[in-house]
Amino acid sequence: MIKQALLGEFLHEAENTRKILKAIPDSALNWKPSEKNWTTGQLASHIAEVYNWYDSTFNQDVFDMGTYQYDKGDISKTENIVAKFEENVAKAQKALEESDESTYFNEWKMEMHGNVLFPPSPRIQVVRGFLFNHLYHHRGELVVYLRSTGNKVPGLYGPTADDKM
Repeated sequence: MIKQALLGEFLHEAENTRKILKAIPDSALNWKPSEKNWTTGQLASHIAEVYNWYDSTFNQDVFDMGTYQYDKGDISKTENIVAKFEENVAKAQKALEESDESTYFNEWKMEMHGNVLFPPSPRIQVVRGFLFNHLYHHRGELVVYLRSTGNKVPGLYGPTADDKM
């Protein structure tokens, strides 16, 4: 039952993520709100990357970021970021569908070279916080990036100010 609930939310929110990624014009990819922020392209690429973490979250008790390698590909065009998203979301869906609910309350942690980055927590808490909520946070940032560059924002949970009523 837990898996089915997670899968329903995953599929719904993957569609929302797809909408917002496809709304990014190539002309906005290099924009960033400050020197401390990522560019729009880097932020969008990170959003796509979060889906690459599902297999490690569901199938490993320790995720070692010290050995983790990710090829984000060419992020100079939105279509490339969307393609990487599609590749990662398919793998994430498979990992979720094949996950074993009996392990959802097992301890999981993230380390980097032996240093704990994400403290030991039940795997289900990591899925909700690290995978789902983390992604929603970055999508919210992306909405601000789109608005700040004068671009339209697609409705994720209903119409936006850009939609004619």
